[in-house]
Amino acid sequence: MKSLIKAVALAVVLVAPVASFAQTEQPLTRAEVKAQLKQIEQAGYNPAKSSDSTYPADIQAAEARVAAQNATAQADTTGYGTTATGSSQTGGSAAGANTGQ
Repeated sequence: MKSLIKAVALAVVLVAPVASFAQTEQPLTRAEVKAQLKQIEQAGYNPAKSSDSTYPADIQAAEARVAAQNATAQADTTGYGTTATGSSQTGGSAAGANTGQ
């Protein structure tokens, strides 16, 4: 019985790291990284001009502009227009419809 418990414990110890490192997404390809870098540079980030003191702010500002552009581009892909926020009502009340009796 002790050997069965040891075997189960060993199996759990060996399987746990494999399950914890399972990836749901594929890593980026070289072409995707280059495309992202080009997009950030078009948003105003220049890696050659940045200094250590302005680096975080510069790259974060460019990434924010890219995220805003991507959000706008993704919002327009449904083909159904914008989300309706208003309401409408048609017809009259049921009590007012039967006044002709």
